[in-house]
Amino acid sequence: MEYLDFELPIKELEEQYDRACNIGEESEVDVTATCKQIEKKLKEKKKEIYKNLTAWQRVQLSRHPNRPYTLDYINAICGDTFLELHGDRSVKDDKAMIGGLGKIGDQSFMFVGQQKGYNTKTRQYRNFGMANPEGYRKALRLMRSAEKFNLPVVCFVDTPGAYPGLEAEERGQGEAIARNILEMTRLSVPIIVVIIGEGASGGALGIGVGNKVLMLENTWYSVISPESCSSILWRSWEYKETAAEALKLTAEDMKKQKLIDEIVKEPLGGAHSDREGAFKEVEKSILGAFEELKNLSKEDLISSRMDKYLDMGVYKD
Repeated sequence: MEYLDFELPIKELEEQYDRACNIGEESEVDVTATCKQIEKKLKEKKKEIYKNLTAWQRVQLSRHPNRPYTLDYINAICGDTFLELHGDRSVKDDKAMIGGLGKIGDQSFMFVGQQKGYNTKTRQYRNFGMANPEGYRKALRLMRSAEKFNLPVVCFVDTPGAYPGLEAEERGQGEAIARNILEMTRLSVPIIVVIIGEGASGGALGIGVGNKVLMLENTWYSVISPESCSSILWRSWEYKETAAEALKLTAEDMKKQKLIDEIVKEPLGGAHSDREGAFKEVEKSILGAFEELKNLSKEDLISSRMDKYLDMGVYKD
């Protein structure tokens, strides 16, 4: 397990707990009381730290190397029912954008999402979760297939942004994202969006238009990353923490501004510390959202989705 700077007190207590337990196993000394005392301190310390997280600390948690990614959620929720589908039928198969059919219980879904890598090799293979235009066109192809067979769509958002390379621009990155936003507003099946990590800029919006938008507790959703915002406003990355606060990018901020529908609670310590717990919470939230949407007519699904986004940014004096 890797630890962030503000998690170091937790690391220290966990090491103390492990040492105490090892002493008990290797000798005849009864350390049960000591272990329970350390365990209690550990739980209290976790509550203290994770209750008072800053916006920047939540950004750090969303990027935690042990945090589960899109395929982790899909494989945990769907098991062996997931069938990955490939290619945009035009250029190639974008490895940063994955999608396919899977079941939760008896209900089939079309899953789409950005996928990051676990180490240097897989991060390069997945292009760090930054999709090219063909990735967004693949996602749209799969969503249209879902519409054809009347299947609900689940989108997992976790990207630092769409790939900004020259070749991506030459193949129409902006058009691909804009096309997805347009088509997703008028798709006639339920769309459930879950932000599981980073939700940055147009890269997130390209698969982020839904009837229900859910956001895990330690994630962020913004037009720009704190580092980029800091470099534009202050010509330096040193003010990234100030930028993170000013951008109002946390799940709590998004809920207050009515830009998302629900915050999905993470296990104490974050999704990376209890992956199974996180999988169960996300599965429960997806099924809950689908339960609300499944009986709506096609016309109601489209009009409610359109109204939801048209209402954003509207205010009264």
